[in-house]
Amino acid sequence: MLKIVTTFTLIWFWLQERSSAVEMADKLRENGKIFVVVAIIAVILIGLLVYLISLDRKISTLEKK
Repeated sequence: MLKIVTTFTLIWFWLQERSSAVEMADKLRENGKIFVVVAIIAVILIGLLVYLISLDRKISTLEKK
């Protein structure tokens, strides 16, 4: 168990170190455009969710028939 926790901790620190070195993300944060990226990703995910819900409803009505 200790090996697993140690491995995940090392991976976590390694990912944190790599994520702080991304210059593009820093520029997007400085300009405030990161919110545009987050909004676009949110719209895409919400669209997928709505599509899956409507598809599930259509399949449920076909199964009832």
